[in-house]
Amino acid sequence: MILNSLRLFKIVRIVLKYGIDEIAMSGLRIPRTAKVIKALLFWRDLSAPRGERLRKSLEDLGPIFVKFGQVLSTRRDLMPPDIANELALLQDRVPSFDPDLAVAQITKSLGAHPDQLFASFERVPVASASIAQVHFATLKDGREAAVKVLRPGMKDTIDRDVALMKIAAGWLEFLWADGKRLKAKEVVGEFDKYLHDELDLMREAANGSQLRRNFADSDLLIVPEMYWDFCSPSVIVMERMKGIPISQTEQLKEAGVDLAKLSRDGVTIFFTQIFRDGFFHADMHPGNILVSTDPATLGRYIALDFGIVGTLNDYDKDYLSQNFLAFFRRDYKRVAEAHIESGWAPKDTRVDELEAAVRACCEPIFDRPLKDISFGQVLLRLFQTSRRFNVEVQPQLVLLQKTLLNIEGLGRQLDPDLDLWKTAKPYLERWMSEQVGWRGLMDKLRAEAPRYSHIFPQLPRLAHHALSRVAEGGQNDTLLANLIAEQRATNSLLRAIVYIGVGVLVGVIVAFTYLNFLMMPAV
Repeated sequence: MILNSLRLFKIVRIVLKYGIDEIAMSGLRIPRTAKVIKALLFWRDLSAPRGERLRKSLEDLGPIFVKFGQVLSTRRDLMPPDIANELALLQDRVPSFDPDLAVAQITKSLGAHPDQLFASFERVPVASASIAQVHFATLKDGREAAVKVLRPGMKDTIDRDVALMKIAAGWLEFLWADGKRLKAKEVVGEFDKYLHDELDLMREAANGSQLRRNFADSDLLIVPEMYWDFCSPSVIVMERMKGIPISQTEQLKEAGVDLAKLSRDGVTIFFTQIFRDGFFHADMHPGNILVSTDPATLGRYIALDFGIVGTLNDYDKDYLSQNFLAFFRRDYKRVAEAHIESGWAPKDTRVDELEAAVRACCEPIFDRPLKDISFGQVLLRLFQTSRRFNVEVQPQLVLLQKTLLNIEGLGRQLDPDLDLWKTAKPYLERWMSEQVGWRGLMDKLRAEAPRYSHIFPQLPRLAHHALSRVAEGGQNDTLLANLIAEQRATNSLLRAIVYIGVGVLVGVIVAFTYLNFLMMPAV
């Protein structure tokens, strides 16, 4: 209780210091109170933009709030652009924790001291983030490894801070006019789930393993192997990767890497994940991407940190491909129809109204060369337009849009003349070809063949059972009809008996009354 009170006091102090309360003033439901608060805190310097002040306040509040800001920056469908852009700059600037704690965590999780598990173990970490930190090691068979260790006590820290966030979200929705539209409680709940998922490092290991399998035969992307004998929910050990951070363009040039090809390969990798696998690395910022300088794999991407991945089903992929193709053909009617057909827009939505809204939103984009058009911005504009028609944007597509913006930024940083449309078009057209026409039909039949092979031999027996049930059903129907007829006859008999009984009773009463009348003495 004392810890919660102290934490709450720190939060209030930082909120007032950076004027986060002032950001909400314009929408506060109690304007007089807002004016009083603003007058009392006249001494603050609030000259910096609101997005910058919000970012700095989250950094001062600590790693959990930094992580919250990073997740919030992916919800561009809910945040004003200036705030979303500033939150996207948040980085994990977290000091490493005591190596002795890392050793204790490894010993507890893997059942032995690092000196027993590994041929060598570097106690000084090479990287530190809000959830975990990384140490280098060498396995006893000589393979070099990276050991990722969860920060001790993270669950209690997360539970405490998220509980305070939920309280703040409730107040935000009550006091701020836009609080409910921003779905503050829902966003905090989503963040809570995301953080608790990230506490299980086995999830990350499984994600990395899936991505590695998807690109097993690729000459574009390298994914580290997971050493499963040394993995647990709080410690994972993987192949050590060596390369140059993708943001170090000068070093890449000196190493002989073709930056233009590297930028095109990045887009190719992304669209391969989307339209071939439906499984994509959703945290592809520069800190998680290296470029190999090994002569055998020079210029290949190296992916790290698989805590956040996105998945797309066939409906999502069909939606994306149809919308992208329709957008770049300026077929806005098809965009509107795709929204309604997918069920994302209400069935009673007028196609012409949605078409007009999409045209007004996106036509200005196409006044520029295709190479200057941002796919991420196209998706963002689409989501913003969709909200006006009560379209619920799916979380996986918001995550996709954020990742696409990252890829575009990286690609154009490497090659300003990158034409994303030219690179992406073959994947979109191939996906459409695989879904419609003879090729799509044959692919689906081939995929369903194992199921059919089990069903076909059973058809005679299944047909016999079906016919037997029909015959039994016919017999039952006849029996039921007979029972109904008998019941109706019984009901008729009962009605006759009742009518006769009532008639007899009335007759008796009348006769008795008449006799009494006759026996009365004459007056």
